Formats: sequence, C-alpha cells, structure tokens
Amino acid sequence: MVNIEAMTQPDCALIAHALLTSSGFARVGLTAPSERIREAAAAELARTIVCALEGFPGDRDPRQMALPL
Repeated sequence: MVNIEAMTQPDCALIAHALLTSSGFARVGLTAPSERIREAAAAELARTIVCALEGFPGDRDPRQMALPL
C-alpha cells in the first residue's frame, strides 16, 4: 500500500511527457471495447509513468521511429 503522506508532489510536466511518449497501444488501448485490452493499456501507461517518476529511461529502442497518431 502506498503511503500518501510520504509522497512528494509529482511533476505534472514529467507525467504529461510520459503519457505523450508512451506506446501508441497504451494510449489508444484505453478506449478499446475490450476490458482486457483497456486493463493492459492502463497497466502499460502506469508503468511508463512510474518509470518516468523514478528516472528510468524505459525500454524504448532508440531505433524505433515514433509515429504520430
């Protein structure tokens, strides 16, 4: 369980950047008709945000091109 009192105020710009640079599946998957897909997409977004807050660069391949939606 998370100790709310021990948490510091997260950087909104960092979270916004993490959301915008997360995988397309995670962003689009939140609107999928399947509950299973929505849950998987939410878990991926959460992982991306946590990694950004902890300072991990993530597992993105630098050779992978970012494609706009």
